Amino acid sequence: MAKPTLVLLAAGMGSRYGGLKQLDGLGPNGETIMDYSIYDAVKAGFGKIVFIIRKDFEQDFRDKVLTKYENHIPVELVFQGIDALPEGFSVPEGREKPWGTNHAVLMAKDVVNEPFCVINCDDFYNRDAFMVMGKFLASLPEGSKNRYSMVGFRVGNTLSENGTVARGVCSVDDKRCLTTVVERTKIKRMEDGKVAYYDEDTDSWVNVDENAPVSMNVWGFTPDYFKYSEDYFKEWLSNPEVMANPKSEYFIPLMVNKLINDGTATVEVLDTTATWFGVTYAADRPEVVEKIQKLVDDGIYPKKLF
Repeated sequence: MAKPTLVLLAAGMGSRYGGLKQLDGLGPNGETIMDYSIYDAVKAGFGKIVFIIRKDFEQDFRDKVLTKYENHIPVELVFQGIDALPEGFSVPEGREKPWGTNHAVLMAKDVVNEPFCVINCDDFYNRDAFMVMGKFLASLPEGSKNRYSMVGFRVGNTLSENGTVARGVCSVDDKRCLTTVVERTKIKRMEDGKVAYYDEDTDSWVNVDENAPVSMNVWGFTPDYFKYSEDYFKEWLSNPEVMANPKSEYFIPLMVNKLINDGTATVEVLDTTATWFGVTYAADRPEVVEKIQKLVDDGIYPKKLF
């Protein structure tokens, strides 16, 4: 069985932060969050890395990022452009925003022929998340289809001390297969120590179990996922409301929910003890630097990764 591939969603780089903020050095030798993900993925048995980026910072990316990994793991680069649309569709006037995470995933279809994991490039997921996903993907029988997975982080392990976070709160059945993902845009730990999300419909905070699984965008797919994504993308773009809204996005959970609801695929929710952290707010940065330094001091990571 081919080793699984790690696909990193990096096309949003630079757009939100001015400059390639995801290249912000947070480790002792200027390592980025992405470097730790790749190091962990290599340890977990992944055999190839695919970066999805924007064409306009290709050279910068090749110089600052790709050179690091050259002798460690094969790397591919693919590009997400706003004009990468199926035949018969064109970019609506006024549209500047990329088409979302699942459109980004589609860009990798010509370079990925094995089971693969999709992650954000600016979240620190911790090694256990890659271990459980790597194990799932590597154990799939040759030619597997329609059996996907998602790492379900325990919500209490994914909060920021500096404000609310957005998370996809998951419901699972008795086989730990995903039934729905609902995006909750404001989740935090309340003063009483409980975790709660803000419900816009009722204008109130609703408690949620500390260990409830949430999606942090760590998905496991097999290559058949590309065809479903292509077909549904055309259907999605055919909706006049989508084309009229310059902010509409084709997200991974949108596709996943459709495949689950249609009974086409199952998505197993893999439990992890990993504690997520990331730089959601500027105030998170010193804390992240400190946490990484502690992991290095504890011998979990070497002082210099690559």
